[in-house]
Amino acid sequence: KTPGLFLMRNKGTSKRSYSANTEIFLTNHLNKGLLRLITCGSVDDGKSTLLGRLLYDTQVIYSDQLLQLELDSKKFGTQGGEIDFALLVDGLSAEREQGITIDVAFRYFSTEKRKFIVADTPGHEQYTRNMVTGASTADAAIILIDARKGLLTQTKRHSYICQLLGINHAIVAVNKMDLVQYDETRFNEIINEFESFSKVIDIRNISFVPISGIKGDNIVTQSKKMPWYEGPSMIKLLENLEIENNRTHSQPFRMTVQWVNRPNSDFRGVSGKVVSGYISKNDSICILPSRKKTKVDRIITPNGDAEVCGSDQSITVTFSDEIDCSRGCVLSAAKVPLELADQFETTIIWMNDDPLIPGRSYYLKIGASEVSATLGQPKYKLNVSTNEHTAAKTLELNEIGSAIVTTDQNIPFTTYQENRELGGFILVDKFSNQTVAAGLINFALRRSQNIHWQNTTISRHQRAEAMGQK
Repeated sequence: KTPGLFLMRNKGTSKRSYSANTEIFLTNHLNKGLLRLITCGSVDDGKSTLLGRLLYDTQVIYSDQLLQLELDSKKFGTQGGEIDFALLVDGLSAEREQGITIDVAFRYFSTEKRKFIVADTPGHEQYTRNMVTGASTADAAIILIDARKGLLTQTKRHSYICQLLGINHAIVAVNKMDLVQYDETRFNEIINEFESFSKVIDIRNISFVPISGIKGDNIVTQSKKMPWYEGPSMIKLLENLEIENNRTHSQPFRMTVQWVNRPNSDFRGVSGKVVSGYISKNDSICILPSRKKTKVDRIITPNGDAEVCGSDQSITVTFSDEIDCSRGCVLSAAKVPLELADQFETTIIWMNDDPLIPGRSYYLKIGASEVSATLGQPKYKLNVSTNEHTAAKTLELNEIGSAIVTTDQNIPFTTYQENRELGGFILVDKFSNQTVAAGLINFALRRSQNIHWQNTTISRHQRAEAMGQK
C-alpha cells in the first residue's frame, strides 16, 4: 500500500505543470480542518485495533511498515496469523507482550476533507491517568464498547472524564460485532443502555455506529454484513463532525508567557502562545499578576513581524514601556483583564497510588507558572456510574472529587469551562516530583477579599491573661 496523500508525476506531465499541481495540493492540504480525537473505553475493547485499521484503510501506511506489521503479527499478534492492526500503535514491548495499551500513542492521518490527530489511550484502570492526558487536548472522543460485554465501569469512567474535560462530541462505536453475528438487537440494547447513562452525566452530541475493527466493517465503507444499519461509516462521521474550533477566538486576548526572549542587549521580548482572542500592534494590555499596563510595540511570528495574531499562534511580543514580565505571567486585554485569586473550588482527578493528604503542600502548575498550593479535605467524591456525591476524607487512585485549593500567591485564571489552558492545572508532589492529580477550576472563593481586620476592645494584657500566656 502507498500513502493516500501521495503525488506521482506522469511521464507526459511537464515540470511546470507538476510543480503547480504540487503547490495546489499542498495548499489544499494545509487549509484542511484539524480534528483532535481520543479513543477510549475499557481494556481489550479494541481501541488500538480500530486505530490501526483506520490507518490501514485510509492508506497512510508505507509498504515497509506493512511488511514489518506482517512480521510482527506472526511474532506478537493475537489474531492467529492474520494481521494484528493493534501493533501499529502499541509500540512498547510490554504492550505487545501483554496485548494491552499502557502509554498514550499519538497518530496522524488525513483524508480528502480533514486532518486528524488521534490519541490512542489505555483502557486498563491502572493507567487512567494516561487516558486523562490524552483527553485533555481532544475535541471529540471515540468511545468503544465490546458488543459481548456491554457497558462496563471503566467505560463509564472514561465517558465521565471526557464530559468533565469538555469533550462535547462522542462517537460510541459498538465493536466486535462479528463476534455477536452482527446482531441488530444486541446493538440496540447497548444504545439504550448508553443513552440512559449519558442522561445521568449530561453527555450530548452522541453518534452510534456498529463496527468490527478487525474485519473492517463500517470503518471506511459501509458494511454489507449489517444492512440494517443505515448510518454513515466511522470515517464519514469523523469527517463531518462539527467542532467549535472558533470558540476561543471570540474571547478576550490572553497569552501565557513561556520565555523571555533576550538574544542580545538591543532586544527584549516575551514569547508564548495566544490561548484566546486576538492581539494587534498598539493594543493596550495588562500584565498579570502585577497588573502593570503597557502597549504592544511589535508582534513577531516565525514568518516575521505581523499586525494581528490570534488564538493558538506562538508569537513574541515587545512592549512600548520597560515593564517587568517573566515566565509564568499572563498577558491580557487591558479592557477585560483576567481575574486574580488564591483560593478556588476545584474538581480533582487523583492519579497517584498514594492517596491525597489534606493540608499537604504540592506544586501547582497552571499555564506556564508554578506556585505552591495545599488541598483541603475533599467536599465529596463522585460515583462515576450514578453521578452521586458521597462523603470523602481523601481521594484514592482514579477517584474524582471536589476540593478547595489554596495557593501561596494570587494567580491569573479562568474557569475550565471558559478556557482549558488557564482553567486546568496539575499537582506535583514536592518530594517525588510525580504528577499526582489533574484539576479543573470551577470558581474562585476570593479569600483575600473576605478576610479583614476586626476592631476589638480587648487589650493585649487582657488577652494574655485569658489565654494563660505570658
